[in-house]
Amino acid sequence: MRPSKIKIRYGKLPAWLKRGVIGIIGLLCIFILADLIFPLKINIPYSTLITDKNDEVFHAFLSPDDKWRMFIKLDEISNQLEKTILHKEDKYFYYHPGINPAAIIRAGINNITQNRRTSGASTITMQVARLLNPKERSYSNKLREMFRALQLELHFSKKEIFQLYLNLVPYGGNIEGVKAASYLYFGKSPDHLSLAEITVLAIIPNRPTSLRIGYADEYIQQERNRWLQQFKEDGLWDDGIIADAIDEPFDGYRRDRPRLVPHLANRLFREYPSKAIIETAIDLSIQQKTEKIVKDYSYSLYAKNIHNAAVLILDNKSHEVLAYLGSSDFYDNQHAGQVDGIRAIRSPGSTLKPFLYGKCFEAGLITPKSVVSDLPVNFYGYQPENYTGHYNGMVTVEYALINSLNVPAVNLLDQYSIEKFTENLAGAGFDQIKKDEPKLGLSLILGGCGVSLEELCNLFSAFSNSGLMIHASLSSEEEKTDSLLVLSPGAAFMVTEILTQLNRPDFPQQWQNIAHLPRIAWKTGTSYGRRDAWSIGYNHNYTVGVWVGNFSGEGVPGLSGADAAAPLLFSIFNAIDRESDKNWNQPPDDVDFRYICTESGLMPSDFCDNQIIDYFIPEISSSEKCRHLKTIFINPDSTLSYCSACMPASGFIKAKYPNYSPALIEYFEQNQIKYQKIPPHNADCEKVFTLGAPAITSPTENAEYFLSPDYGLQLCLKCQAAPDVETVYWYINNKFIAESEPGQNLFSKVPEGKVKISCSDDKGRNTDIEVNVVYVDL
Repeated sequence: MRPSKIKIRYGKLPAWLKRGVIGIIGLLCIFILADLIFPLKINIPYSTLITDKNDEVFHAFLSPDDKWRMFIKLDEISNQLEKTILHKEDKYFYYHPGINPAAIIRAGINNITQNRRTSGASTITMQVARLLNPKERSYSNKLREMFRALQLELHFSKKEIFQLYLNLVPYGGNIEGVKAASYLYFGKSPDHLSLAEITVLAIIPNRPTSLRIGYADEYIQQERNRWLQQFKEDGLWDDGIIADAIDEPFDGYRRDRPRLVPHLANRLFREYPSKAIIETAIDLSIQQKTEKIVKDYSYSLYAKNIHNAAVLILDNKSHEVLAYLGSSDFYDNQHAGQVDGIRAIRSPGSTLKPFLYGKCFEAGLITPKSVVSDLPVNFYGYQPENYTGHYNGMVTVEYALINSLNVPAVNLLDQYSIEKFTENLAGAGFDQIKKDEPKLGLSLILGGCGVSLEELCNLFSAFSNSGLMIHASLSSEEEKTDSLLVLSPGAAFMVTEILTQLNRPDFPQQWQNIAHLPRIAWKTGTSYGRRDAWSIGYNHNYTVGVWVGNFSGEGVPGLSGADAAAPLLFSIFNAIDRESDKNWNQPPDDVDFRYICTESGLMPSDFCDNQIIDYFIPEISSSEKCRHLKTIFINPDSTLSYCSACMPASGFIKAKYPNYSPALIEYFEQNQIKYQKIPPHNADCEKVFTLGAPAITSPTENAEYFLSPDYGLQLCLKCQAAPDVETVYWYINNKFIAESEPGQNLFSKVPEGKVKISCSDDKGRNTDIEVNVVYVDL
């Protein structure tokens, strides 16, 4: 049996349904076209907020239109905040397309039957549309709101629309948004609000005039509790939670804006004025500890006429700024408290010396136990002096650094090259030095340049990071800079080993008898005229920079890095890192140790009896042999010495004598220091007249000197001579001028132009030099 065919006939769609479908499609086309013609533009000017490492706001600035309108992030919207506000304002927010037809019909019926507006039909989305473009209430404007609401729903998620609402909802005056109200009325971020506080913020926007905090607090509390009861009846929250909220005292009042860390906040606001939120790594616990320490310490400075201090603290691991104190009191108008001492360009005093010593370690010029000269020296008319005004003869490198001796530092800079050193500093981010690079001289190492506290802290942080410098970031907005190896790991280690020593003049006296000390490396500095006192310290965790002085530039007799800045540095380290590891500075792979002669700091020779262990950089550090003794031929009673030209056939002996330089011998003589002298040379020797001529130390050969006849300025003549010389004779242009003892300063008038200066000793040996003299009017 063949199966029968089943035919299904589809009837035609009803006309009304066809018209409905066409109408809907037409409306959609019109809406899409209107969306293209009238695009949604959202450009909300927010207040700028500066946040700490925990995302807490510590400083806020008005928006460009002078509103407190703080941007709330999605993760700051708590579940309690969202549920409470949506329950009150728009229960069906997540179910309608921006317009709630049921609410519109209900509102229309109520308004017609009551002949007045009794209830609204605006959804959260429609309120956002109105807040973005406020207009008078009218039916035409309501249609515009509906259109904009549909646009919002098309282009944004529900979470983003709700976020816009929370950012724009008004709270009276110039306060807009839940976050601004939360900080300015309750002093906390929105995700820390209690249910009672959330309820207050939920009810104020509908009646910002009658529910004005500070003027109608009792009424606000009454309305808050009424709505809490309503939430209870609606089953929004558990009875216990509601009861606790009702019992909570009302603590809302108009608070001041957050305005902590003002120097940093103002700096970031100037750099990023259009940013709603600028994130930093500021640790408010460390910041506030530091502020209190500086404030208490400043009282002792005021009596000495010292009114300003600045402190910067860096995290040596994350390379971020943890504390930023531009002055001891931002609001001290009398002493320019608004000046940012962290960015101010000042003379660094001796604070650049560790970097120079590190570069010399790296170049193989010295090691920590190398012996260097601390004797008077003249560099083309520039004669550096030590801070104390005294010289120490021959000293070790580590002694020179921890005692901050000036003369060895200038000598090392001359050996290393001023051009190379300024190039190193410019590459490390010292902007003022980079600008002044062509005109900087040897005085740079003693403070003859301009630096900032921020630049110094970044440099010293590299010492704790094996010589690798990464500029500490102020905020997440900054572009990450590439790391720069400013010192080899071995050089950085040796600098740190020296700077951690405690037996030194800049160790604060009040800390000398304290058993528990933070182990830090530090360097102090004092600028010329005692205008700036510095102390920069570091360990493996932190770098702390301290500047003390007056922003006016006024010098103070008692101002020094050791006395004014170092005590503050130790107090801060003791407060923020008291329990730090004391064994944090360990030798890197590129450092080894060896025995050296204590007399010269060089590799021992056979005659070197006193030896000591010293760090060095293999294949880099010098392997020169010690020559602190030399062999002299003398007669048996040690009254004469001989050279190879006059040595007798017999009747002489060999003896070892110190190999002192003429400058050191002069230092011994001037300071009446006993030393082992070589016996006078054989007077009958003919070679004595051709060797050992005086060395003219002033003036400098081929130098140009500017003198003023009006002020009677004269040229200083000085020489170094052999030990057996008692008198030297001076000639200018072959004309005898005067006689003097070796090493004695002799001042003489000289003619203008090219001048020949001659010095002869009492053995008949002679030295000639030429200088150029220019007379000027002063």
